[in-house]
Formats: sequence, C-alpha cells, structure tokens
Amino acid sequence: MAKRPVPLYDFKAFGAAIKAARNEYGESRKKVSDELYISPRYLANIENKGQQPSLQVFYDLVTRYHISVDQFFFPNSNAEKSTGRRQLDALLDGMSDITVRVTPSQAVSDLLVEALGPGKD
Repeated sequence: MAKRPVPLYDFKAFGAAIKAARNEYGESRKKVSDELYISPRYLANIENKGQQPSLQVFYDLVTRYHISVDQFFFPNSNAEKSTGRRQLDALLDGMSDITVRVTPSQAVSDLLVEALGPGKD
C-alpha cells in the first residue's frame, strides 16, 4: 500500500516567533538549548530554517514563551488570546496584587513598554 502524500507543515513562522520571543526574554540560544537538552544548532534550525521540531520540543518552546499555537494552525480564525496577550498575562501574573492595586495604570503602562518595547503602540 502506498503512503498518502502529505505536504509537511511549514514551521518558518513558528521559528521566527520563537526567535523573537527568546530575544525579548533576553535568553541566549545556548541557555535555552541547555535547559531543553537540545543542541544549539537544532534550535537555530528551528528558528532560522523552519525545521520541524519534535512534539516535546514544540511543547517546551510554546509553554516557555507563552506562545499561542492557534495563530500558526488557524491563521484565519480569531484566537481566544494572541501570543502578545498571553505574554502580557504572564507578566501580570508575575506582579504582586499590591503593585497592581497601588499603581494600576503605571503598572500596565510599564508592562506594555516591557512587552512591546519602547516607542511601540
């Protein structure tokens, strides 16, 4: 019986998102690859060439950087939360309730600057 030809999914957009998130978190490729027990070259190939990661590495990367996979698998649908929203939620979760309660507008402003970078809206 012949195997059904199935085109491979193009992971280039995923790799670019991982690279951008890793840089935003200020993590080196070596640090991430050491912590995930993968080679730096493998991570570089995922980020730069769109190499298909193993399911475990895929899971480890999306959970590490709070990346929504819906944007890659269902690009034409409205995802419940975008990657940016998930990253902002993770930053908010890292703050104490006192900080958020005392200076809510400043805290949100600071988080947006940290998440988006200065001068981005």
